[in-house]
Amino acid sequence: MRFVIVTGMSGAGKSSALNYLEDEDFYCVDNLPAALIKPFAQIAADGSASEYTKFAVGIDVRSALKIEDLIEAVDSLDAAGFQYEILFLDASDDVLLMRYKETRRTHPLAGREGSVEAGIREERKRLAYLRQRAHFILDTSKLLTRELKSELVRIFIEDRNYKNLYITVQSFGFKYGIPADSDLVADVRFLANPYYEKHLRPLTGNDREIVDFVMNYEQSRTFVQKYTDLLLFLIPNYVAEGKNQLVVSVGCTGGRHRSVVLANEIAGKLREKGEYGVRTWHRDIDKDPVRKSMG
Repeated sequence: MRFVIVTGMSGAGKSSALNYLEDEDFYCVDNLPAALIKPFAQIAADGSASEYTKFAVGIDVRSALKIEDLIEAVDSLDAAGFQYEILFLDASDDVLLMRYKETRRTHPLAGREGSVEAGIREERKRLAYLRQRAHFILDTSKLLTRELKSELVRIFIEDRNYKNLYITVQSFGFKYGIPADSDLVADVRFLANPYYEKHLRPLTGNDREIVDFVMNYEQSRTFVQKYTDLLLFLIPNYVAEGKNQLVVSVGCTGGRHRSVVLANEIAGKLREKGEYGVRTWHRDIDKDPVRKSMG
């Protein structure tokens, strides 16, 4: 029997997570009152009342009048010897605020003033204990819906090792500014530039011709290997310090050729390890006026 408690910040994707788990044959219940968590776990563990062997329960600040009720409910599972896992979905305050503005929803803790920002701050305080107890923490700030589903499949279906860190490797152009959310920045402008080859200029680092041009140089291959080695040294230390989101930015002049190739190569090396969720993002790949003029 597998019993998963899905919790986290409002707007971070709990409902989506429950929907995905339901698609994977979990029996899901959302917004279960705190007082019913233990009885539900007992029914699930008994096994005689259902053909299901996998269960997921969505709980949040709406599930109890006081956060102490939620804490007591989770602690009661420990006291009874139930095996369970906590999935905590999180996102940055800025992203949560943007999502609420886009959907025009009211935050459950907004209060009479209707302040979403105040509601987010209060909710983060109330859920600190559950976040600390979580077995898995997923920061959805940069995740697309399909990427969230992929991570849930990796954790709960494929049972892959998960270390509470999601890595974004993004390319960018220095002439458009360094991404503000970068944790690490690599400058690859020292590499030969395909831009000066007229037949290559309209292409991007996602095209085979550009990949071959860039990776044909020993400097490129050496950089990918050495930088990946550095990341593989740093990442476990970030995990140990409780970091859940790592943004690695790779920049060239325009963010169209070299940085795209190198970001893809580095992300590929990290995926081969199979221990972390990895995505690529090419921020400036379509900003080059050459591409626009080509139609």
